[in-house]
Amino acid sequence: MMMHDVIHSGANGARGTVLVVLHQERSSPGRVGQMLLQAGFSLDVRRPVLGDDLPDTLDAHAGAIVFGGPMSANDDDPAVRREIDWLDVPLREDKPYLGICLGAQMLVKSLGGRVSAHPDGLTEIGWYPLRPTAAGEALMRWPSMVYHFHREGFDLPSGATLLATADEYENQAFRYGDNAWAVQFHGELTRAMMQRWVVHGAHRFELPNAQKGRDHLHGRLVHDGPLRQWLADFLDLIFLRQLSQEAGIVRRGSVQGR
Repeated sequence: MMMHDVIHSGANGARGTVLVVLHQERSSPGRVGQMLLQAGFSLDVRRPVLGDDLPDTLDAHAGAIVFGGPMSANDDDPAVRREIDWLDVPLREDKPYLGICLGAQMLVKSLGGRVSAHPDGLTEIGWYPLRPTAAGEALMRWPSMVYHFHREGFDLPSGATLLATADEYENQAFRYGDNAWAVQFHGELTRAMMQRWVVHGAHRFELPNAQKGRDHLHGRLVHDGPLRQWLADFLDLIFLRQLSQEAGIVRRGSVQGR
């Protein structure tokens, strides 16, 4: 088995360790990782598709984040199926869980929902409008444009609360129970990560509804500020809220969005 990486914050992980699940050798948690480290968390980075084990319990972790990847949650691949099955751990233990793109779709599959392509073959690859629902607005402020890179979407699982919607893929973000969260879009990309995606994913820009590479990078200049601030607020909501509830205290400090 491969050895997973543990990345410590300058505060030596005083707020606990977040399990980070990635799906390629060179994948990075991007600014999600940066923000959590700045907030005092450590990161336990694992790549199960490359041989890393996932823990039988999250007793030693403050929560888990499953990121995107090139595979589909529908793939008949043992590694994909094991990862979907593993999601029973954070759900059963009621630990904070965040699924991003593929991680969101895996959560949907774990909850018995459906992941599928758009009926008209449309993609979301680039920047697209986002609208919060009433439930989403009650939680926080949302960006009006978000970054996507996907060809499949998901149905809203039974018992989940829709937090944000859009025109082509109506289920953009949801909450299940108190501590499971999912988003279809990407707030974690640094500038360098987006540049790599634009270069290596250029063949997908010809797909229906996909934007050209120049629009990805120009859109970042226009739309990334609100998306970055939303991400900081969202991580604060998921991870620091839980710590405060466990300690029975009012939250002090936050994940930094700047």
